[in-house]
Amino acid sequence: MSIEVNNESGVQVDESELVALSRYIFEQLYIHPQAELSILLVDEPAMEKLHIELMDEPGATDVLSVPMDELTPGTPDRPTPQGMLGDIAVCPQVAKVQAANAGHSLQDEMLLLTTHGILHLLGYDHAEPEEKAEMFGLQRELLSGFTGKEAPAETTQ
Repeated sequence: MSIEVNNESGVQVDESELVALSRYIFEQLYIHPQAELSILLVDEPAMEKLHIELMDEPGATDVLSVPMDELTPGTPDRPTPQGMLGDIAVCPQVAKVQAANAGHSLQDEMLLLTTHGILHLLGYDHAEPEEKAEMFGLQRELLSGFTGKEAPAETTQ
């Protein structure tokens, strides 16, 4: 599996833990072991530029997902086919503010946002109440399984 992290944010983040979390999510959701994922950590100006380009919305946001091959979760007997899962951009500066407001660490927020971003790449959304319940429930389950502790509350914008 190819999971790459490129930290251009200027903020120290445990990148190896983001990779380990991503691998865990791949295993739990039966994503092909050769699926490719890119995680880009960017500062606020770069995130604002991406937010405008991708969503036509001003201001820096916490996480953006850009799916490539529109992969979806697999099953034990039918894993997701090999392909490009996509790219996630995360802004640690925005995450730091959200973590402080939620009362947990920056790294916990980075794990939350990475999980959130991967779920978006897999087709999950939270526009409707039932979609939100499904996505955020799975997000909590994956985070709790990975960290061994209760997952932080949802803080994504």
